Amino acid sequence: MKLLWVKTDFLHPTTRGGQIRTLEMVRRLHRNHEVHYVAFDDPAHPEGLARSGEYCFKAYPVEHRVPSKTSPAFAMQLLAGVFSRLPVAVSRYRSAAMRRQVERLAGQHKFDCVVCDFLFPAPNIPQLEGCVLFQHNVESTIWKRYVEHASGPKKLYFRLQAQRMLQYEGEVCRSVGKVIAVSEADAETMRRIYGAARVFPIPTGVDLDYFARPAGSRKLADLVFLGSMDWMPNIDGAAWFVREVLPLIRRRRPDCSLAIVGRRPTPELSKLAETDTGITVTGTVPDVRPWLFGGLASIVPLRIGGGTRLKIYEAMAAKVPVVSTTVGAEGLDVTDGENIHLADTPEDFAARCLALLDSDAARERLASNAWNLVACNYSWDAVSLGMERLLFE
Repeated sequence: MKLLWVKTDFLHPTTRGGQIRTLEMVRRLHRNHEVHYVAFDDPAHPEGLARSGEYCFKAYPVEHRVPSKTSPAFAMQLLAGVFSRLPVAVSRYRSAAMRRQVERLAGQHKFDCVVCDFLFPAPNIPQLEGCVLFQHNVESTIWKRYVEHASGPKKLYFRLQAQRMLQYEGEVCRSVGKVIAVSEADAETMRRIYGAARVFPIPTGVDLDYFARPAGSRKLADLVFLGSMDWMPNIDGAAWFVREVLPLIRRRRPDCSLAIVGRRPTPELSKLAETDTGITVTGTVPDVRPWLFGGLASIVPLRIGGGTRLKIYEAMAAKVPVVSTTVGAEGLDVTDGENIHLADTPEDFAARCLALLDSDAARERLASNAWNLVACNYSWDAVSLGMERLLFE
């Protein structure tokens, strides 16, 4: 089969959950199908285009500058977003060059399937009818939660963007031939709020071999939070944990240490390590596994978000117990108290962390149950077969 895959970025360096999910899926599709891949080129990361042969027959880089969120150009995009029909999160990736490339390829090849990976490239696909939308999140849900946790002028702007996202995401979900969601919860949400009839869930997977714990791992921190630290839900979650939860834990364990591990932390997050010797903010690391193996527990303190968190299944594969908010574990096949601890208030989250930090047996029980869950149900090979069936049926 011949497949056209359209995304805003190439897949290396692989630093975000959406990249991991796409890479694992498309790499396996590449074994049996002819995958053509269109994405924006990033000169700052030449590895992306250079390694694209690992997952596609041919790559088509498109020039398009996406301004940094700290740049004046991004401030201008925010201002323009007041008047644009498109939400800013989408309009940042609108590209006439990518649209021409997709149109040209569609004319040259008879593709059996066209995939729009995430909502963001959708304006660049001339014919959405019949296309498959691979939707890793319900974007309007994320923006609704931004509104709930914001205040002042930011709350007003987030509300405007949430409304725009609700309208645009609904239009795309109803226009495409099929939507692939990452959980049944997300699929049901899109059916309910958008009236999208053909929405199908594909679960999140994990590479069990890659995250197998080596012998003799060195402890690096009591608690570890993994994630891209330039993504607003992670920024909010880390700040909430340090501000509201960590002081409660330190009443009982004054020396409790925290590692915040992930690319491009904001200046505010970086300052946490400057003012607290018990907090480490790593920034980009070549491999997150030593930090994961080096923690007594993995925390996912998200109050905002959507889709499913790969970091939870990765921690489970590494046999590291997890404490998460309900939002953080949303859409995953987990059971509170059996293979994960779920908590939404600072007091409860702190208590769940302390229960693990205080007991080797409690950590071992939770981690063992969690590993059995992912080992039996969520290998990438099994998950990708479901994706293949949905794309080509």
